[in-house]
Parts: sequence; C-alpha cells; structure tokens
Amino acid sequence: MDRLRRSATTAIAALAALLVIPAAAQAQQTEYVALGDSYSSGSGAGPYTDAACQRSNKAHPALLAAELGAEFTFVACGGATTADVLAEQVQALDAGTDLVTIGVGGNDIGWSDAVIACITPFQNCTPAIEEAERRATEELPARLDAVYTEIETRAPDAEVYVTGYPRLFAARNACDALGSISIAEQIRMNQGADLLSGVIQAAAESHGFTYVDVRDEFAGHEICSRTPWLHGFTIFDVPYHPNAAGHSSGYYPALLGAL
Repeated sequence: MDRLRRSATTAIAALAALLVIPAAAQAQQTEYVALGDSYSSGSGAGPYTDAACQRSNKAHPALLAAELGAEFTFVACGGATTADVLAEQVQALDAGTDLVTIGVGGNDIGWSDAVIACITPFQNCTPAIEEAERRATEELPARLDAVYTEIETRAPDAEVYVTGYPRLFAARNACDALGSISIAEQIRMNQGADLLSGVIQAAAESHGFTYVDVRDEFAGHEICSRTPWLHGFTIFDVPYHPNAAGHSSGYYPALLGAL
C-alpha cells in the first residue's frame, strides 16, 4: 500500500512538472511592441492588414516578430509624428514589454514637403530642404527626447532599437518623376537624410537605446538604382517608401545585426 501511495505521488509530481513546462515557456515569450511611422508600419510594402495605418506583414517589425516567435503588438502607423506616438502608440507598452522598435521623426520635420518640392518641375527645392534641416536640428531633438523618455517610463526593462531612414536617391541623370529632379537636388536630399540620421542617432544613444542605421544596407538600392528597394514617384503604390525588398533585405538584416 505504501509502495502504491509512493508511486501515485511520484506520478502526480511528474504530471505537475509536465503541466508547468508549457506555462514557463509561455512566460518566457518575448513581448515585442513596434512603434513609429510609415517606414515602420510597412507603407509601400503591402498588402495591408490595416489600411488606415498601412501596416504590412512584410514590414520589418512583422518579420522580426515572426523570427522571434514573439507576442507582437504592432501599432506603428503611416503618417505618424512624435506627437502621434505619444498620443496613440505608447499606451501599448507596459512593465512586461521586453523589446521595442521605433522609427519616427521624418514627418515632424516635413521631409515629404521637401521631396515634393524637389520633384516639382521648375521649382528650387533648396529652401524646403533647409527648412526640414532646421526643424531637424532645432525642434526634433526635444520631441524625440519626450518619446524616448515615455518609452523608458512605461517599459523600463525593455531593449529599445531605434531605426533610421535610408538615403533616397542614386544621384543619376534622368532620375525619377520624368527626370524633373536633378543630380544636385538628389545629392542635396541625401545630405538632408544624413543630417536627420545623425539627429536621431544622437537622441537615441543619449537614452542608452541602440540606433539601427540602414544607410549601408540600402547603398546601391536607392531610387533609380538597378534594383531599387524604394518606390520613386508612382501613383500605384506609396512613393518614396521602402518596398517589400527594402524591408526584408534592408531594414530586417540591419535590425537582426543590431540584436
């Protein structure tokens, strides 16, 4: 009888251990939240699971979540500014968040206005680029600081990776928008992208976050290159945003390398 009781006790303990293992594995699942603007949501990568925010499963956050087998909260949204991130996205974070990616800042400085000015025939786009650069250096650091501080507050134990923006143009003749943008304008736009990258990197690193620079990955794959990873001027997709290859072969490897 004692032997039977001991055997039953052992069996129950073994069964309990088996039941605990899946729960422990589930507890260890990475809780990942992706914040940011259209370059994070996947605008241009398509198809979209959320048409309003243009979120795509081909965007680099979704690819990373699948790779990690993470519990994934995808709140990045096309058109978002730092104010939008604070008002509508950071609420997805909490003390249990393990991983955060965020890419934001281009909309705050009116970067799309500068692009539009440069592809408009017979228009000098230098003033628009200079205004975007002014806003990047004078206004954006404080806005990024507010966002990054909120991330730290809401998700104090999370690893945070801040993604930057690629240079847009290959700087070639007869490039994009029926050749309306000159080589000089393309180079000037790329210089503005470099300045923006520097501002975002400095702000991220001041908070101890990891900055993920994608410019090297996109080198040779800009608009008007032989194999572009960005859409140029188009009415059929989202112009001046990464295509699916830009996410899978540009952003995603850069992010994995940082991880």
